[in-house]
Amino acid sequence: MTTPHPPAPRKVFGRLSLPERSYVADALRTETVGGVLLLLAAVAALVWANIPALHDSYESVSHFHFGPEALGLDLSVAHWAADGLLAIFFFVAGIELKRELVAGDLRDPKAAALPVVAALCGMAVPALVYALTSGLGGGSLAGWAVPTATDIAFALAVLAVIGTSLPSALRAFLLTLAVVDDLFAIMIIAVFFTDDLDFVALGGAALGLAVFWLLLRKGVRGWYVYVPLALVVWALMYNSGIHATIAGVAMGLMLRCHRREGEEHSPGEHIEHLVRPLSAGLAVPLFALFSAGVAVSGNALAEVFTQPETLGVVLGLVVGKALGIFGGTWLTARFTKASLSDDLAWADVFAVATLAGIGFTVSLLIGELAFEGDASMSDSVKAAVLAGSLIATVAAAVLLKIRNAKYRRLIEEEERDEDLSGIPDVYEQDDPAYHLRMADIHERKAAEHRRLAREKAAERDALA
Repeated sequence: MTTPHPPAPRKVFGRLSLPERSYVADALRTETVGGVLLLLAAVAALVWANIPALHDSYESVSHFHFGPEALGLDLSVAHWAADGLLAIFFFVAGIELKRELVAGDLRDPKAAALPVVAALCGMAVPALVYALTSGLGGGSLAGWAVPTATDIAFALAVLAVIGTSLPSALRAFLLTLAVVDDLFAIMIIAVFFTDDLDFVALGGAALGLAVFWLLLRKGVRGWYVYVPLALVVWALMYNSGIHATIAGVAMGLMLRCHRREGEEHSPGEHIEHLVRPLSAGLAVPLFALFSAGVAVSGNALAEVFTQPETLGVVLGLVVGKALGIFGGTWLTARFTKASLSDDLAWADVFAVATLAGIGFTVSLLIGELAFEGDASMSDSVKAAVLAGSLIATVAAAVLLKIRNAKYRRLIEEEERDEDLSGIPDVYEQDDPAYHLRMADIHERKAAEHRRLAREKAAERDALA
């Protein structure tokens, strides 16, 4: 009687399926470009706000009000950027989350456990670090949620700038982690930063969302139907007292993201493809332009590391994020008896966890909400977010550069296509036709090599 072999341990950060790899590559390409624009916008904001001759103009533009006052929408430019443009960003986040739930890693509970636990730990530990740092120093606990967010676009911009190519499995983990992170950030905003509710406006927003859902189910098409409806839902949500970006998430989650027979792309994927460049290339950079403009001086930077609230934000982003994500990943692998991919080391996971400490866009938003009405502390917290993100950037860049040669070899292996089929060879190795093609290619190369050898031999004989 033969003894059955125990099942091989499940691998974490193993090779992605080909469709998932293609989706991740397309999504991250757009986010990388958007991240570079985000980085440029943040630098422009800092320059604009810190040059004495231009500082007043930055304040004037940021606080310039426009919009229909009768509808409760006479908002400043900075307010429109935070509540209006970021709704587009969260709309895309809602679509990403829906796609992950129905077609991505999150549809499989076993696969979903890793990014979900990592994201939860990557939010809980920074909040705890902030609470301990600020609480022990006698500071306010209002900013506990500031260091909990990860900015995927900024993280990818850092990868692009330092010239490091992470293997696709780690990039996919970072993307999924950020999607789950965004979901919990949205929940935090909805639950903890909603004060007075206007139930009439909230009921109107809910009715608008119901109409949106019904039109989608009926197969109604046309941007001229959905864009005006989306604007009405957004305005009602804003006036309800709930942060208006929640409207974007809700509408994104309603889109169908699974493909039906004969469809090349689902409606959700198609709309995401259209809207993501608007989000990454316009909405988020403009938000950064009018949120990152804080006065930076020697005294201001010193206060970042001496005030308990701001020190809590910095340590939460730099220390809390890295320990939380790495610890959550390691514990999940240990308790599910999964093993790390043979091509990677736990140092790679720690480097990605450190990179996730870049908490720019949503951290700035939560900072504004947490200290609303206290302009001085709000600016200090923004400076702390910038400082913490910068420290996390430098630390991640150093850690990733150490392993960069290994990453390049893995990427080359992932992308090698010797038979020129348009599909990387690693995805064809179980196909008998692939081995026939490769045998033919190798035979032709060998024949070419023999022909060149004969020609060189003939040349030598002629010279002799």
